Parts: sequence; C-alpha cells; structure tokens
Amino acid sequence: MNTLGGYDIEDFLIGMSATFSKTITEADIILFAGVSGDNNAIHINQEFAESTPFLGRIAHGMLTASVISAAVANKLPGPGAIYINQSLNFRAPVRPGDTVHAMVTVKEILREKKHVVLETTCTVKGRVVIDGEALVKVGSSQAAALRESAAALEKNRLKVECA
Repeated sequence: MNTLGGYDIEDFLIGMSATFSKTITEADIILFAGVSGDNNAIHINQEFAESTPFLGRIAHGMLTASVISAAVANKLPGPGAIYINQSLNFRAPVRPGDTVHAMVTVKEILREKKHVVLETTCTVKGRVVIDGEALVKVGSSQAAALRESAAALEKNRLKVECA
C-alpha cells in the first residue's frame, strides 16, 4: 500500500473488489445541475419529467456515475489512483432517494504500465443502472523504494565528496 492507504500495483489480484454506496438526494441533483450546468428539465422539473417515458424526475447519469469515481478514489485502488479512462453504459434511471451501490472489480493488471482495468457496476435495489470499465494508473511500492534508496545513496555520495 502507498503512504495514503491506496493500493500499489504489487498489491493487486484479479477478482479483488470493493463497493461504495450513496443515496442520491434532491440536494445532490440540484447542486450537480448547478456545478455541471446540466439543467435538463428531466432532472429539475417534475411537471415536465412526468410527461416523459420516465414518468418523473431522474438523476443525472454522470451524477450516478460519480459514485464509481468515489469507489475508485476511496476504496479500490484508493488514494493516489489516477483515472485514465471510463466507459459507461446507462441501463436504467436513478431517482431522487435511490441508493446507488458502486462495485469495482479488478479485471486485468498491466504491471509494466502500472495500470489496472476495473469492471464497474452501479446497482439500485439489485438492478444494474450503469455498467462499464475503468482504466486507472497506480503507484509502485518497489519503484518508491528504489527512488528512496537512490536518493539516500546520492545524499551519502555528496557527503563523502564534501568531506
């Protein structure tokens, strides 16, 4: 693990998984509309939303997908991970008050590049609402140890030269 508690490339095994859950509130939807600029009436206008195939307001797809980002940032790989890519398939709507459960599962480990491929899924009441795949870059405890050793050797070399 890295100094922040996130996983390094040496720590991964195929099949490792983690979850993160969040209940999507009215405030989340309104704040996301403000922050993102996505003021689509399907998200913020109940009267309009009732006239759509969804028969009511739904959360922004990207707001729902952000629960995956939280799983990556906080759980697996955790702190220090860098998002490279994310594919998303929106399967079903999420409504205000729904609890979204994001699961990330290690699908492939690309050790040379320090990349991990994660299968990503969001469910609400057991129903898949989003699925996809993420590519994240992580650190290496071995590389960090080598850098520390090299720095210590250089420091000692400079001390000897100055003496």
